[in-house]
Amino acid sequence: MWIPYALLSAVFAALTAIFAKIGIKGVNSDLATAIRTAVILVLAWGIAIARGATAGLPALTQRTWLFLVLSGLATGASWLCYFRALQLGPVTKVAPVDKLSVALSLFLAVVFLGESISARGALGAGLILAGTVVLVWA
Repeated sequence: MWIPYALLSAVFAALTAIFAKIGIKGVNSDLATAIRTAVILVLAWGIAIARGATAGLPALTQRTWLFLVLSGLATGASWLCYFRALQLGPVTKVAPVDKLSVALSLFLAVVFLGESISARGALGAGLILAGTVVLVWA
């Protein structure tokens, strides 16, 4: 059941790069990120409210809040850097480097979450790294 959502995520992420590259022409990348974030904020809260998900707010622990805030800060930093990179470079170079996050996530999940990775998973992460090198620096 997760695969369709993951595929849609990839499609929307790809569209994000294209729309952002077109939209940031002549605009400060920080301002562009702020506008994008405001749209996401309204959309995410609208969906949460419409689906009744906000009823779970009182049950959130301090630990949950801490890590969700840290995740938000990391997302914000990522977006600021991504938009600046898109402003300075071509999508064909920026997007592959940005997608190194997949391989980095696998590594960090092993180190910090104690998750295991199969030989196939490690090979896949290595291929992502190699593919990025080929697409960007070869």
